[in-house]
Amino acid sequence: MTLTVGRSSPPKIAPARGRRRTAGDPVVAWLFLLPALLGFTVFYLAPTIRGFWISFTDWNLLSEPRFVGLDNYRDMLADDKFWNALRITAEYVVINIGSQTVLALAIAVLMDRLTRSVLVRAAIVIPWLVPNVTVAIVTLFMLDHNVGFVNHILDVLGFEPQSFYGDSDQAIATIALVNTWRNMGYTALLFFAGMQMIPRNLYEAAAVDGAGEWTMFRRVTLPLLRPVTVLVLVVSIIGSFQIFDTVAVTTKGGPADATRVIYYYIYQKAFNEFHMGYAAAMAATLFVILIALTATQMRLLRASSSDLR
Repeated sequence: MTLTVGRSSPPKIAPARGRRRTAGDPVVAWLFLLPALLGFTVFYLAPTIRGFWISFTDWNLLSEPRFVGLDNYRDMLADDKFWNALRITAEYVVINIGSQTVLALAIAVLMDRLTRSVLVRAAIVIPWLVPNVTVAIVTLFMLDHNVGFVNHILDVLGFEPQSFYGDSDQAIATIALVNTWRNMGYTALLFFAGMQMIPRNLYEAAAVDGAGEWTMFRRVTLPLLRPVTVLVLVVSIIGSFQIFDTVAVTTKGGPADATRVIYYYIYQKAFNEFHMGYAAAMAATLFVILIALTATQMRLLRASSSDLR
């Protein structure tokens, strides 16, 4: 008897059960984006465009703006006070960003190695939740030359009292360090979040190879934190160039213009001297400077790439 073996047909695979993309999907996406785009246009894009237009005018807020072309920019380039304000702002940024980044990294490493308590994380972010004006008022009394608590401690330790906000050599550094204290907890949390993305087995492998804590920090932690570091530096530098409230409360640009940063100078020109066109020209220039600094940082630090594979 002959048996005939037939070829069985391959099993049919059911199509994946998922909703196909339709022509209406982009419309739905734009509808979800519309509120954000509307807010961006009304509160950011339109004021920016109007600010650039005002920078080409002579306007005192009372009469109609008069178009003057590039006169405001020419006056700005010849203004020694503008360059001095830009130099003081750069000095503030260097002190603030340098100290804030180093201290925040140290705090983040300590949290990652010693404790991951939610209570600790909440405690270090408390200063960041306090408004800048409140911090400025409190430190103004704490650092007072005559009755300040800090100078009282210095006197007990045998040091001479310091005029932190009243000395032209110390004032800008004092403002920078006060804002470092306020912001370093929030920055530390950003670094700490980045460290949680680094696989633990990399540290274990480095420890097996005999690497110490400092070597693991330099060879593992820092390279793999580069995307977070770029984010921190970009956001912090933009925020530091916009320092205003601490100066307005504590020193008002003094002593002897030692703390008249660029934002405070723009405010004085716009609302004290009513030279709105000139103030807008300085603001537009600061905008271009920040765009250039941000692009340079992202290119030099390779923000779009990561060593984590």
